[in-house]
Amino acid sequence: MAIPALPTWYHANLQYLLTSLNPIRQALAARITHIQNQPVPIFSETKLAPEALAVLHHTPSALDQLCNIFKLSFFERNILLLCIGRELDPNFEQLCAQAQGSLERNYPTLGLALSIFQDTSLRILSSQTPLQFWKLIEIEPSRTLTQSPLKINQRILCYIVGEPCLDDELAGILKEYQLETNGSSSLPPSHQKIAEQLIATWSQSRQTGKMPVVQLCGSEIVTKYAIASTASAHLSFKLFVISAAILPANPNELNSLMQNCWREAILSNSAILLDCDDINLADSSREFAIFQFIEGLNIPLIISTQERQRQCQRLTLVFDVNQPTHSEQRDIWQSHLGSVAAQLNGHIDRLVSQFNLSTTTIQAACLSLNHAELANQTSLEEKITELEETSSPPSRNRKSKTTNPPPPTEASPSPLFNHLWEFCRTQSRPRLEDLAQRVEAIATWDNLVLPEQQKNVLRNISIHVRQRAKVYQEWGFAGKEAKGLGISALFSGASGTGKTMAAEVLAKELRLDLYRIDLSAVVSKYIGETEKNLRRIFDAAETGGAILLFDEADALFGKRTQVKDSHDRHANVEVSYLLQRMEAYQGLAILTTNLKESLDQAFLRRIRFSIKFPFPDGSARVQIWQRIFPERTPTKKLDFNKLGNLNVAGGNIRNIALNAAFAAAEAGEPVMMKHILQAAEAECVKLERSLTDVEIRGWV
Repeated sequence: MAIPALPTWYHANLQYLLTSLNPIRQALAARITHIQNQPVPIFSETKLAPEALAVLHHTPSALDQLCNIFKLSFFERNILLLCIGRELDPNFEQLCAQAQGSLERNYPTLGLALSIFQDTSLRILSSQTPLQFWKLIEIEPSRTLTQSPLKINQRILCYIVGEPCLDDELAGILKEYQLETNGSSSLPPSHQKIAEQLIATWSQSRQTGKMPVVQLCGSEIVTKYAIASTASAHLSFKLFVISAAILPANPNELNSLMQNCWREAILSNSAILLDCDDINLADSSREFAIFQFIEGLNIPLIISTQERQRQCQRLTLVFDVNQPTHSEQRDIWQSHLGSVAAQLNGHIDRLVSQFNLSTTTIQAACLSLNHAELANQTSLEEKITELEETSSPPSRNRKSKTTNPPPPTEASPSPLFNHLWEFCRTQSRPRLEDLAQRVEAIATWDNLVLPEQQKNVLRNISIHVRQRAKVYQEWGFAGKEAKGLGISALFSGASGTGKTMAAEVLAKELRLDLYRIDLSAVVSKYIGETEKNLRRIFDAAETGGAILLFDEADALFGKRTQVKDSHDRHANVEVSYLLQRMEAYQGLAILTTNLKESLDQAFLRRIRFSIKFPFPDGSARVQIWQRIFPERTPTKKLDFNKLGNLNVAGGNIRNIALNAAFAAAEAGEPVMMKHILQAAEAECVKLERSLTDVEIRGWV
C-alpha cells in the first residue's frame, strides 16, 4: 500500500490560515446574534488535515512565525486575522456590516475588534503597539480612531499566505544582492578573514539583541559587496543594498522608509548594506539622513564607504578592505588562467607587481582571452592583435600595432602577456577627472635631448619600476625595509627644459598611463582639504600603478616657512603627507619644480631620484630643432645650426615650430626660415623679450 505524500508547506500553511479564521467568524456571528437577537447561520468552516499539521510541526505557519517575531498579543493576533478574513473570505464584508449594525461599515475597525473579542485592551489605540509600530495593519483616516477602517498591509498579507514579495514602497529602493560566483565562490584569505569576523560579530550579537554597525572601507565596491554577501549567506541572511543617495531629507519620509527597511529585514531574515561610496558628506542634509538611518535600525547593518567615517554613535566595527595581497593575486591569476599561464613565460609576477587588482578584475582579464581559440591559433600574434583592438578604447593611438614593446627582460614577454598588460592598464585607469589629466605618452628616447648623465638616471628609474617585483618580492627587500619602497623622483629645471617629456618617455617605455596633476589646483586654503585631494589621487591611482606627475610642486613646497601660526604648521603637514604617500605608492611619483634651491634638504633626502634639467646650450638646441618636425612635414632650406642660436628652451622651440607650420600651411608653402622667424617673434612677445641680431643672423 502506497503511503500518501505529505502536502507542501505552502498548502499546509494556507490550510492553517483558513482554519484560523474559524474563531473570527464565530466571534462575528455571536456579535450579530446579540444585536439581532436571533441566531446567525455559520458558514462552512475549514478543517486542518492531520497531514498538514504534521508539516507545520516541523516548520511553523507564517502566521505563527509573524506573531512570534513581532510579539503580538492574542488580541492583536485576532485583529490581524479579522483584516485577513476580509481579504480572503468574500462573506466577511457582510459579517462585518451586520456586526456593526450598518451596511456601509462592511470593514474591520478597532471598535468592532473591541466588541467581539475577549481579553481586549485599549492599549491597542497606541501607535507604539506592534500592529501599528511595524505597520502590520493600515488605519485609514476617519472621524474617530475606533471607527477608522482597518486593512492589512499588503507585504504582511503576502508573508502570511507564503507568497514572497517586496513592499511596494521599497521597490526600486531596496535591491537584493546575490554574489555572482562565475564558478568560484571563494574569497581570498585576507577577505575571507574579514567575512569570518563579520559572521562572528553577528552571531554573538544575535544572542544579545544589540547589533553593532559594520563599516567596510575601501575603493573596491564589488569586493566589499562580496565580503558582505559571503558573511550573509553563511548565516542564511539575504543581503539587500540601499544607496545613501536616495535617503529622503524629509524626516517623516525618512522615518517611514526606515520602518519599512527594518520590517523587511526582520521578515526576510536579511542584512542591509548602506552604500555611501559616492556620497558627498559635505552635504549636511545627506549626512543627517545617513546618521538617522544608521541610528534607527537595530538589524545587521553594513556601511560601505571609501574612507573611514564616523557617522553614528552606535558601536561600530570598522574593517579596511584592501586589494588581495600580492601572493593572493598571483594565486588568482594562476587559478583563472589555468594551463594558459605557462604561455606567460613566468611574467605573472610582473602583472601582480604593477597592477594591484581585485579578484573580479583579474577574472575579467582572464575571461577576455578565449582560451579555446588561442590554443587553436596558428598565429598567436594575430589573435592578440585582434584582442587588443577590441578591448582598447577608441581614443587609443594605434598607428602601429608593434609600437610600445615592453622592455626586454630575462624572458621575452609573450603576446598573451602583452594583451593582459594592456587590458589591466585600461581597466585600472583611475577616475581623476577633476584633479588630474591623463597625458597620451608619445615621446620616445629619440625625442629627448638631454646630457647623457641625466638620461642614465632616467634609465635607472625605468629599471627600478620594471624590476620592482624581483627585488622587493623575490629577493626579499620588501621585508628588509618596511617603508620607503615607493619610487619617487624630482625633476627640476626651468620651464620648457623637458621635464614633462621625460615623464612621457618613461610612461611610453614602461607602457603605463601618465597623469599630470597640477598641484596649484590640488592645494586648498581650507585645512585638511589638500590632504583629502592627495589621498583621492593616490588611492585612485594605486590600482594601476600609473605614473603620477605632480607639476608645479612649488605651489606646495613654496608654502614651507618657519612655523609662526597654525596655517604655517599645516603647510608643513601637507608637504610631509605628500612625501609619505609618494614613499608608499606602488607606482612612480614624479615632482617637478622650477626652484629646487627653495626645497628643504630633509625633504630631498626622502626622494629616491633627482634630476636637474639644464637649459639647452647651442648644441642641444640644434639637436632639438633637428628632431622637432615630423617626417611628413614639408620643409625647405632650414639651417638648424643657425636656428640653434635662438636662446630659448625646448618647450619654446616646439611652440615656434608648431606656429611656423600653421603659417606655412596657410601660405601653401613648406616650412621655411621666414615662417620660423615670424613664429619666433610671436613667441618672444609672449616671453616678454626681443630677438637679438645674433640670434637671427642669417635666417632670411
